Amino acid sequence: MEGLVHISELSWTTRPAHPSEVLKVGDEVDAVVLSVDRANQKMALGIKQTEANPWEIFAAQYPLGTRLSGKVKHLTDFGAFVELSDGVDGLLHVQDLSWTRRYNHPSEVLKKGQKIDVVIMGADSESRKISLGYKQLTADPWSDIVQRYAAGTIVEGKITKIANFGLFVELEKDLDGLVHLSELSMRIAPEESGRTKEGVVAKLEASFKVGDPVKAKVLRVDDDQRRIALSMKRIE
Repeated sequence: MEGLVHISELSWTTRPAHPSEVLKVGDEVDAVVLSVDRANQKMALGIKQTEANPWEIFAAQYPLGTRLSGKVKHLTDFGAFVELSDGVDGLLHVQDLSWTRRYNHPSEVLKKGQKIDVVIMGADSESRKISLGYKQLTADPWSDIVQRYAAGTIVEGKITKIANFGLFVELEKDLDGLVHLSELSMRIAPEESGRTKEGVVAKLEASFKVGDPVKAKVLRVDDDQRRIALSMKRIE
């Protein structure tokens, strides 16, 4: 009598593309009977069921809000997979890296193999998904930021990035404001460099460079979008 072990029933933690990655003909294995179809003389077996489900164990041991350490296993455009225990990974989404900065890619702040502390934000043992937070290790500073950077406040900072739409200015650690092109003390005419992205950046780089100290006025703080609009021309 034979039974079929579907590829999805081989392991709780790995997803082999083919059974030959974990088994070979002649191997003796323990299995659990999952179902029996007497009419069609079929039997479904499971190998992973001979062991406890590590995802259920993890969810029971680490409830939501638990802080623990893990190792960055893989980086993607949308976040980082962090190994929390043997065979159990969680996803740290790029938007949960910082309260105040917007990273385009997790590699801007993390690297493969790096050990980091994270917070358990969600866990679904059935779908084997765990969501993690990094910025949640600290309190959200935006309520205080809204008060400290009221409209009209004069601030000083350093240019951290030059973009085709303006300058990013660091107001404090991990907190930038944006001076839009229209709020610069200089004017970029529409005909200059055809107003291409490269042309605008080249024009700005002729007058500014990353690291330059600048003074600006706070125009507004968008709490929902978490953005601070600045002006350099309005303090002159």
